[in-house]
Amino acid sequence: MSPHRIVVKLGTSTLTGGTRQINRQRMLEIVQQVARLHQHGHEMVVVSSGAVTAGRERLGFPDLGRSVPAKQMLSAVGQGRLMHLYGELFDIFDIAVGQVLLTRDDLTDRPRYLNARDTLLTLIERRIIPIINENDTIATDEIRVGDNDNLSALVANLLEADLLVLLTDQPGLFTADPRKDSAAQLIAQVTRIDEQVVALAGGAGSGVGTGGMATKIQAAQLASRSGVTTVIASGKEPDVLARILAGERLGTRFEPAVSHLESRKRWLLADKPRGLLRVDSGAATKLLKGGASLLPVGVTAVEGEFRRGEVVAVFAPDGREIAHGLTSYDSADAARLRGVKSAQIVEILGYTYGDAVIHRNNLVVLI
Repeated sequence: MSPHRIVVKLGTSTLTGGTRQINRQRMLEIVQQVARLHQHGHEMVVVSSGAVTAGRERLGFPDLGRSVPAKQMLSAVGQGRLMHLYGELFDIFDIAVGQVLLTRDDLTDRPRYLNARDTLLTLIERRIIPIINENDTIATDEIRVGDNDNLSALVANLLEADLLVLLTDQPGLFTADPRKDSAAQLIAQVTRIDEQVVALAGGAGSGVGTGGMATKIQAAQLASRSGVTTVIASGKEPDVLARILAGERLGTRFEPAVSHLESRKRWLLADKPRGLLRVDSGAATKLLKGGASLLPVGVTAVEGEFRRGEVVAVFAPDGREIAHGLTSYDSADAARLRGVKSAQIVEILGYTYGDAVIHRNNLVVLI
């Protein structure tokens, strides 16, 4: 089995096992599954709910209502306890973990998006498992993602994951609510998420967390548009992650609507360039052949003002617009790096975001 990049979302109901508090045994069972896949070479990322529940448990289950400040306070108390648990459990398997707290602004503001991506990819490259949660301690109605289902889909898109697994207290998506209709049938596969599929999701879930089946369908739809396969399955199912990865028909599988490459191309072509880079003939030839990054040594001119991570156009010496790409450096830095070798970047700027002005993974050739 070839290595995959897998994002696993653990809902509060999965971590509590249906109780009022974090169930350590259930956590260990899930951690053991993640660790086993990690040890087999897969790149694992965990998006975990449960901070508010951990905080409520620590404070003796106080009745604080549903106000945002109360939730933020409980999250502040519980997030450290939750990460301590994850750290201890993954230590059993000699695996290091790293905490990453995100808000929607981190995933929609381009420079912060790239910073989050760089951090997560560095953790993955170092074989450290990121444990991600929404930053409830500072999130407000304006910036909060709202649930970790959608957050996990945004993370899967950010990392171009191969698979997103949403573990919940339900076996998957049914033709009707199985809690109310005994004739409800599990839907094994969804090739296209339309209004009918959305309607099947219904309303809220167990009431323990913030996400129900509706948010899971939203997440699957976002992931599908990003080229990511999504599976909604029961966290109670034995060895559920390995079985899903092996192709066993568990839960409900949502097929991607596009490939990763198509998704990236659509985005890069749709976004208006904020500036342009002119390149020499050698760089133009390498870009047009495909598979090459744009290095600073090939840049002859920088025009316009743009931030790191924004889309810029690339022009050949004859005036043709040959590519669009996400720049690794803002316009001021790109101008300072014009025509220099990559080895000189740190010497000139005092830091580096990589050897390329535009990395090949973030570049689309137009002709």
